[in-house]
Amino acid sequence: MFVDQVTVTLKAGRGGDGCVSFRREAHVPRGGPDGGRGGDGGSVVFAADENISSLAYFRFHPVLKAGNGAPGEGGNRQGKRGAEARFGVPVGTVGREKDGGAVLFDLTAHGQAAVAARGGKGGRGNASYATSTHQAPRERQLGRPGEEKELVLELKLIADVGLVGFPNAGKSTLISRLSAARPLIADYPFTTLAPNLGVVDLGEHRSFVVADIPGLIEGAHCGQGLGIRFLRHIERTKLLVHIVDVSPYTGRDPAEDHRVVMKELEAFSPEVAARPQIVAANKIDALGADRSRLERLRRLAAREKVPFFAISALKGDGLGRLVAAVARALERLRGEGGTGAR
Repeated sequence: MFVDQVTVTLKAGRGGDGCVSFRREAHVPRGGPDGGRGGDGGSVVFAADENISSLAYFRFHPVLKAGNGAPGEGGNRQGKRGAEARFGVPVGTVGREKDGGAVLFDLTAHGQAAVAARGGKGGRGNASYATSTHQAPRERQLGRPGEEKELVLELKLIADVGLVGFPNAGKSTLISRLSAARPLIADYPFTTLAPNLGVVDLGEHRSFVVADIPGLIEGAHCGQGLGIRFLRHIERTKLLVHIVDVSPYTGRDPAEDHRVVMKELEAFSPEVAARPQIVAANKIDALGADRSRLERLRRLAAREKVPFFAISALKGDGLGRLVAAVARALERLRGEGGTGAR
């Protein structure tokens, strides 16, 4: 099950109470205070793990608790620290406070960890209150409660290139031809119900990662179709490849399809809509003699000064030129300070 957004309740451990104790030893008639401090409560920690691909675990475990600290003991013995609650999450997980609160962490690399809720401090024992004028203190400090908060975990896939377009435009076919990814491919809309990642091998130990998201339709930002909830997975990409179906079987104008998708991207995030883009006119093998649909889209791309490629993901036509252009664009973006082909 692919789950990319969950709400969890975090309960860090309470600190242990301080101890009131006095030495009781033979031949020591006036033993002093020796109450130790309580142990600190455990914290709730999230760590990015490249072997985890979904947040599904937290759908069935929405309350995450850490251990409480143990109380202090006589003999100046400090209580045991509460057990830390450490949870693995996919690389690319963002944690933010519920109801539009601040971002607490953004884990973008394997092994990166963040404390989401801190355990409470253990209380002081009476030994720590002793002074030259107050030699038999009976004061102690209670342990402090740990942090409690509601947190929204969101997964944003880490990819260099995002594929966008209408349902059945050929995004899944393209990613299956360029990488080892094997998404569901069928001749009905919305066969892609969750994002897919594929690694495109450029040779010489170079590659880039492509993300294929479910198709967009007009009104997606209002919840039509699958809505725009999956667009968070292209927020980290440096380049968009807009796949447009130019075959006559859609009954739609390819140039209008391009306009609709760009409008939905703009509604989701103007920053994402402004990313560098390549337009790929797909299914040219189904055009026949009438090339007018292809040429209208080509002219639109020229007006917008966007690189344009005519391809057939099914037949493999033009894919080499498209991949080379994507690799060059990523290298250029890397030179400008972005993350290019690796």
